[in-house]
Amino acid sequence: NLPPKVHQNMIDPEEEEPVFEVAWPHLQIVYEFFLRFIVSGDLEVRLMRKFITIDFVNNLLELFDSEDPRERDYLKTILHRVYAKFMMLRAFIRKSINTTFYNFIYETERHNGVAELLEILGSIINGFALPLKAEHKQFFKTALIPMHKVKPLHVFHRQLSYCVTQFVDKDHTLATEAILGLLKFWPVLNSSKELLFLNEMEEILELTQPEEFEMIFKALFKRIGKAIGSPHFQIAERALFFWHNEYISSLIADYRKEILPIIYPALHINSQNHWNQTVSTLTLNVLKIFVDIDSHLVEQCSKTFEADMAKNEAKKKHRKEAWDHILDRV
Repeated sequence: NLPPKVHQNMIDPEEEEPVFEVAWPHLQIVYEFFLRFIVSGDLEVRLMRKFITIDFVNNLLELFDSEDPRERDYLKTILHRVYAKFMMLRAFIRKSINTTFYNFIYETERHNGVAELLEILGSIINGFALPLKAEHKQFFKTALIPMHKVKPLHVFHRQLSYCVTQFVDKDHTLATEAILGLLKFWPVLNSSKELLFLNEMEEILELTQPEEFEMIFKALFKRIGKAIGSPHFQIAERALFFWHNEYISSLIADYRKEILPIIYPALHINSQNHWNQTVSTLTLNVLKIFVDIDSHLVEQCSKTFEADMAKNEAKKKHRKEAWDHILDRV
């Protein structure tokens, strides 16, 4: 059994000191012995089946909630070796990891071993045969994508992002599920989390085929437009960096007639009066890219934007006059 928890919430390795188990010198001997045993070329898998059982794997998985990173690292390596050598346990290990994730997402939002379990899963996904089984796609949709909504995402985002991109790389049709899933759980008030989403979105878009891009680009660039217009300079800067990616930039160019009208208001406002000079410069560079590709479209969007602004000003003026009239009568 694990010792009582020192922290009530998940440990952030960047902000908090890790908890080191006082009994580790003794525990390490046991872990090291078992690890060397399990990786040994002389291990008879057939004979070990009565010892490496479902109950044994269950107990091993429970230990992943340890607060000591050294213990979790050993557990990660051991479970990965067990998965590789004991083929009859593979389905159960995947199902148990899935259950752990479901409990983490929908119940507790607290588990110290999520990052390590995702690392194991990344290797497992890499070995999936094509075409992907329905159960694997279901796990992608019901566990990996919803995992983006939890508060401590930053603790394991690198490993989660790797798993998502591995799935998309295996089956490009999952790109739409991934992008729409990220848009569904997009953080509105958490800038550091939004930066993580933008980073992951770029990685997914690099693997997205034109036919999938066509299905999601309108919803995607409504969100990207908001990011470009963000007063937080890092978010605006990160969104504008999408045009530094040659493949993504080519996709945007192919669908410029629909994309530019969506993001033009944010680009125009940024170019005129964004407080951060770097963001202003990047915005002008993006506008120049569109001008070089299709100057007529940019001019058309500019006229539409100016007309919309004039309408808004007229509405404001009318509203003010109406209120003034009401106040005068009072």
